[in-house]
Amino acid sequence: MVAEAEVVFQQSLPVVLDIDGVTSTVVSPLSSPKLGIRRSAASVSGGLSTSPVQEDDCDSTIPVYIPTIRSGSYADIGPKRSMEDEHICVDDLSSQLGCLFQLPKPSAFYAVFDGHGGSEAATYVKQNAIRLLFEDDNFPQTSEVNSVYVEQVKSSLRNAFLQADLALAEDCSISSSSGTTALAALISGRLLMVANAGDCRAVLCRKGKAIEMSHDHRPINLPERRRVEESGGVIEDGYLNGELSVTRALGDWDMKRPHGSNSPLISEPEIKQITLTEEDEFLVIGCDGIWDVLTSQEAVSVVKRGLNRHGDPTRCARELVMEALRLNTFDNLTAVVVCFVTVDREGEAVVPLEKKRCCSLTPEAFRSLRNLLDG
Repeated sequence: MVAEAEVVFQQSLPVVLDIDGVTSTVVSPLSSPKLGIRRSAASVSGGLSTSPVQEDDCDSTIPVYIPTIRSGSYADIGPKRSMEDEHICVDDLSSQLGCLFQLPKPSAFYAVFDGHGGSEAATYVKQNAIRLLFEDDNFPQTSEVNSVYVEQVKSSLRNAFLQADLALAEDCSISSSSGTTALAALISGRLLMVANAGDCRAVLCRKGKAIEMSHDHRPINLPERRRVEESGGVIEDGYLNGELSVTRALGDWDMKRPHGSNSPLISEPEIKQITLTEEDEFLVIGCDGIWDVLTSQEAVSVVKRGLNRHGDPTRCARELVMEALRLNTFDNLTAVVVCFVTVDREGEAVVPLEKKRCCSLTPEAFRSLRNLLDG
């Protein structure tokens, strides 16, 4: 059974979940020399309130849960002739952006891009994703996660998708028939925010149950079908305009109308957010080659079994890909596994790659050893 995150709609903006805030001290941001990001302190403060967000029925003496993050990934060409998938894994975003870039702790970023019509679009978006997102002047630099921060991050994610789409149209080296789906996951303290355009999927494991953090944007999705038809598009044999199996993607400008006009194929992401708790074990992100043959709950079960056996998220990602291949998927395969815990539910430490070895001494051997040590 798959538990889907509760959602509410806000005008044309993506889907969101209610969230409790995590508070800490605000530090004045500067710039990031690693990415060449230059912003004045005034431009990056964004009017963020420094007042804390209070949590309901919260005892201030109880420490706030902060996730411990580690990840692994695996990709395979599958039965196709070429590899068109790309992905990003950044467990420590602060180190990636530079120590002067102020972020909540922990901060991490993951993304999967499933290209079609060639690999150009997916490769371009991967190479520019972090720049497009974090060079946005509206991206908040603060260690405090509150409602203002959430709205500004959501806006920056949406803008990054739209800007990437426009950049693909303007880059003459990228074919107008090349496109890519995109899913990005940002962790800020206890906040998990997922932005998706296309049919990649993110699934959160909470106490062994799958919580879907994205919707597949395919023609069989009834809200997407209605939107396409209202925009003048048609669904033929399950394909948008008889050509494309997704209804949202970056690129594919040979199928899109001029910028500013209403097009059935859009790049605007749908966004969901959730507050991580001690019950959250891991997040699985995968391209449609995984989900074509596995349900969200089946994928969660594969990863959970692997973590119980060896505790290695990279091996879990590979095992998930191998299971999809065994089930005769027909696409490229990419899987990312992001773990939030380092101990299992009984409190035993997970041994990542090797087994512990134990030995004991007989009473006679112990006495001999003690006599030897005592001289």
